Formats: sequence, C-alpha cells, structure tokens
Amino acid sequence: MFDVSFTELLIIAMVALVVIGPEKLPKVARTVGHLLGRAQRYVNDVKRDIKQEMDEAGAGSLGDLKKEMEEAAQSVKQSVDNTTRSLRNPLAEAQEAMRKAEASVNETMAGLPGSTAPASSSTEAASDSPALPEQVSPDTPSAPGQASEAKP
Repeated sequence: MFDVSFTELLIIAMVALVVIGPEKLPKVARTVGHLLGRAQRYVNDVKRDIKQEMDEAGAGSLGDLKKEMEEAAQSVKQSVDNTTRSLRNPLAEAQEAMRKAEASVNETMAGLPGSTAPASSSTEAASDSPALPEQVSPDTPSAPGQASEAKP
C-alpha cells in the first residue's frame, strides 16, 4: 500500500527521537504498533465480510462474470455469422438472375431489326454491381404515349 524504504524509516525514527525524547519514545512506539495492528485487523475483517457477502449473493467471482460475458459475445457472433450466411445466398441468386435477365435483354435487343447491340462495357459494369430499377416520378408517364393520371 505505502512504499516506505528502510532509510525513510530511519529518518522518521530520528525525528521521533528528537521530538518525543528518549524517555517517552518506547511507550509511543508501543502505542503506535498496537494502533497499526488494530487498523490492519479491521481492514482484513472488512475485506472478509465483503467477500462473504459477494459469495452469498451469488455474484460469484469476476472469473465467472468474465466467462458469462465471453459466452454471450460468442453467441452474438455466431448469430451475426448465421444471419450473414443466410443473406449472402439469396443475394448471390438475385445477382445471377439480374445477369441472366440482362443477357436475355441484350440478346433480344440484338435480334431486333435496326437496333445496335449495347456496348460490352455497360454489361461489365452491370455485372459488378446489381442494377437498381429506375424510379418513376409522378409527373412522368409510365409508358410512352400514356399521360400521367394526376397533373396539377
């Protein structure tokens, strides 16, 4: 608790000898020793009581708490891993379906008279990331030649 070296104890003893005097020093040293012993016993009793209360309350030791936290963290990690695996498979299937649909559209477009085949760079870019459907605003017609129903 306190780090007191032997030289520091000698200095304290010399100062006590000068201040208290040689006649009263043994009696004061004995009294200080008794007080320090009582204080040490009191601290040990308090520590023992606290430990006993913790054991009775079922809190266990810090090791038990650490084990429980590690198990909970492992459970959460496994849950996240399982969820990730379950989401990756449908996502890969959706991406493959998008690639097939794009290839089918490109073949259909290439077979139409008077149309040119799309550039291969757009096909490569689309295969890297999934294509998103275009957003239709309420002001634009949904199909050519059709007017939107609600115009202010």
